[in-house]
Amino acid sequence: MARVISIHEYELRPGVTSAEFERALAEAERQRLFELPGLREHLFVRGLKGSRAGCYAAIWIYESRAAWEALWGPLGAPRAPVNYPPNWKVWENTILAPLLAEHPDTIRFTSYEEV
Repeated sequence: MARVISIHEYELRPGVTSAEFERALAEAERQRLFELPGLREHLFVRGLKGSRAGCYAAIWIYESRAAWEALWGPLGAPRAPVNYPPNWKVWENTILAPLLAEHPDTIRFTSYEEV
């Protein structure tokens, strides 16, 4: 069964420091906000070289497309934010949104299916 890997690119709001962002990530981990059915692994990364050097991203690895769709809806009919899992709403609206230049649901992202 092919995994689904989603990469979310984060642009910090002007004035937000790396330390503030990384503390927020640690707080979300402490609150266990990323314990979602079918999410097998997640990583937060900071660009080392290239067009996004110094910028942050998250890598979300789901066990299968079925697990990913169960959380976020099928490709043609994504789940509305009001129907996101409760812990994800805390992550996006309480922890992440105040730190980003745009709302978390409008960030640049790509979801990939493993080949």
